[in-house]
Amino acid sequence: MAGRITKAEQQLEPDPKYGDKVLARFINSLMFGGNKATTTRIVYKAFEEIERRIAKEPLEGDATTGIEVFHQALDRVRPSVEVRSKRVGGANYQVPIQINRRRQQSMTFRWIITAAREDKGKPMHLRLAKELLDAARGEGKAVQTRTNTHRMAEANKAFAHFAW
Repeated sequence: MAGRITKAEQQLEPDPKYGDKVLARFINSLMFGGNKATTTRIVYKAFEEIERRIAKEPLEGDATTGIEVFHQALDRVRPSVEVRSKRVGGANYQVPIQINRRRQQSMTFRWIITAAREDKGKPMHLRLAKELLDAARGEGKAVQTRTNTHRMAEANKAFAHFAW
């Protein structure tokens, strides 16, 4: 049934260590095969690795803990527009469309997780820590994906009147 209302937002429990619902949703997105305990352990180890790396080389800004770096990375990767394909008069146009908060968050999670999974050869907590740190600095594959999306939306701004 499309468009049905669920209570997923209210039923989501915050994560046990930080009490953060956004982090709990990220853990659920990262989870593979229903292994939530393993995924939670990976995320917490990534936060420990982030804190270890920040102690050596501090970030600009006030982020000093893993959860602060996580939220800073999410803010840097979060898109505001996307392009959707619309068929008008026999031609397909890439139409830039504003996206809502929930979709922004899911795209952000997907881009960070995909970037971390593509980097092979290291344990997942190290790959995730590296991608979150890079995103917090405004670098990395996830930020590049956001930049490409925004650039494509800017290039197709002439077709914005097709958004209905």
